[in-house]
Amino acid sequence: MAKVKRKPTGVRRSAATRSRNQKARAARQHTSGLFDRAMTALPFTEEQWHKFFLSAIIVAGLGIAWTIASFAGLPEIAQTELAKSASRSGFEVRRVQVSGVKRMNEQLVYERVLAEQDQPMPLVDLNGVRERLLDLPWVADARVSRQLPDTLKIDVVERVPHAVLRKPDRLMLIDRQGHELEPISAAKAKGMLLIEGPGAARQVQELGRLLDAAPALKPQIAAAEWVGNRRWNLTFKTGQLLALPEGDLGAPALVKFAQLDGMHRLIGGKPVAIDMRVPDRAYLRCEDGPCPKLTSLNGKAD
Repeated sequence: MAKVKRKPTGVRRSAATRSRNQKARAARQHTSGLFDRAMTALPFTEEQWHKFFLSAIIVAGLGIAWTIASFAGLPEIAQTELAKSASRSGFEVRRVQVSGVKRMNEQLVYERVLAEQDQPMPLVDLNGVRERLLDLPWVADARVSRQLPDTLKIDVVERVPHAVLRKPDRLMLIDRQGHELEPISAAKAKGMLLIEGPGAARQVQELGRLLDAAPALKPQIAAAEWVGNRRWNLTFKTGQLLALPEGDLGAPALVKFAQLDGMHRLIGGKPVAIDMRVPDRAYLRCEDGPCPKLTSLNGKAD
């Protein structure tokens, strides 16, 4: 009878496998022991931990469900159906209430919100309506709100007319920032400050700061011309012309002229033009040529 010889390597392999299994069980027990000790150290009961993990699983499930629904467009569909339901219940735009309009044509405001008529209230894009209103030249700001159940409320903040800008083909009403409001006739522009000259529209705010330096003169100024894109000529209601220096020298020169006018009554006097472009000097021109005297800025006659 033949003898079967067993290889000793099988015994070693089996022993090695048992050793690995024992190490794995020991590692799991060690890890489990550390986790259990950590859980025990925290101020929560086992029941609270169960509730926490259950809540986390539910929240994760809801998040996954919401993500899937968003890709499928279900929230938008639900929102639309809700808006339609609100409309059937009477919550839709049937009236538009406008306030704050004093100078502009109120019909322009209604035209900008006409697209919202009969819209379900929840679907009205308030920011979109406001942006359309801000496109109107007269509107500086606008507030749009819902007044349930059926009214869209519009509160307009108008720009304030400040002066008239002479353009090559027409006169344009502008505000203090140089924003063009609407064309204006010469008859209606009478008595308002007239601003002219190439590039003058961009200098309206700077002109305002210049005139603020001598507020007593402002009511007497009829026109301002921006000359050479660097300085101003002012025309008084008497027809007299004041030439100011350029840049930061303009305001001090205007203040000095106000002082000279207080001492010598230049506005309404004989000079038809006063040139203050040279520092510390005021050159006066009368109708028939240079005035007899050259007056310095300290008020003394040369």
